[in-house]
Amino acid sequence: MSFFHTTARFRKLLENGVVKTTTEHYLIDAISCTEAEARTIKELTPFVAQGDVRVSSCKCTPISESFGQDDADRFYLAKVAFITFDERSGAEKRKLSQIIIGATDFNKALSIFKNEMKSTVADYELTALIETPYLEIFPFCESTPTTK
Repeated sequence: MSFFHTTARFRKLLENGVVKTTTEHYLIDAISCTEAEARTIKELTPFVAQGDVRVSSCKCTPISESFGQDDADRFYLAKVAFITFDERSGAEKRKLSQIIIGATDFNKALSIFKNEMKSTVADYELTALIETPYLEIFPFCESTPTTK
């Protein structure tokens, strides 16, 4: 699976009753950009006040995995360098990885990251932890085949 960053533009009804055109960012766990775009439209259609959902951009991200709270209202990107040693040359190698974390705030995201990484045996260094513009992450969902 891959994570795709989609940007959707649509008109939605705000709490004060005003209909406003908005552009929002989502992270979709999908097989292809086409699937990510279709799932973005499907997930957002119930929230459209007028017109249709237009996905203005869809691109693959280097995010390798996600973890955190299911009810999170913010998402943080952890950039991690996994450290290994080349036995032949004795040189240190770093493999960069990106992980998305759902949390209510920065401290909670850091706590979740540390807790998840307790079980790893690899040496690593957290190089960055930043808040993302994603409003929601849609995990991978397998379609169940229909029988006739």
